[in-house]
Amino acid sequence: MSEAPQILLSHHLKKLRLPTFLRDYDNVARQCASEGVDHTGYLARLTELELIDRERRMIERRIRLAKFPAVKSLDSFDFKAIPELNKMLVLSLARSEYVDRHGNIIALGPSGTGKTHVALGLGRAAACQKGISVGFTTASALVHELMEARNEESLLRYKKKLAKYRLLIVDELGFVPLSKTGAELLFEVFSERYESGSTIITSNLPFDEWTEAFGSERLTGALLDRLSYQPYP
Repeated sequence: MSEAPQILLSHHLKKLRLPTFLRDYDNVARQCASEGVDHTGYLARLTELELIDRERRMIERRIRLAKFPAVKSLDSFDFKAIPELNKMLVLSLARSEYVDRHGNIIALGPSGTGKTHVALGLGRAAACQKGISVGFTTASALVHELMEARNEESLLRYKKKLAKYRLLIVDELGFVPLSKTGAELLFEVFSERYESGSTIITSNLPFDEWTEAFGSERLTGALLDRLSYQPYP
């Protein structure tokens, strides 16, 4: 191929956003020529490579946007170390069907029982295997962002950003007591996801101690009512 058509082809492939085509078309052409593969087979190979590469990039993008603090998968979780944890249930949840039903997951237990690892594993499974938009944060960081957005009069915009996540993971609820305003803002986020998005929450506090974190029995009761809603058929 002369230089001019190559330059034009590269230009078109960049415009069409086909980076794998651009990178591999020459090598694949040589391989197909040596193997006697016709033009249809050549194009089939290139399109397959492009699709595989595109899916890989999309997975990387979803993981990057989720802002996971660490790379954790359920494959690396030591279920034998926590025999009381229902392994089959966790693996079933990894299919992410609860997200389609706007269901929630609440993981309770003392520190060191793998709550965050499981939450990260479920979030990664949702983002990688199901193409679900996932966001990760700690409860204290989320409240800080909400308070800051409120002070800067950008609370509505920040809430809209949170609402775009089909699955929101909120880690370490109850580690830090919340102010009255912080508790109310966090309640609003959870409440607005009711029947419209899924949430995974981890906490070292049993339910009967959540009032200590939120500072209000009424608010805690209303929150648990919304979070425990499971729209199974």
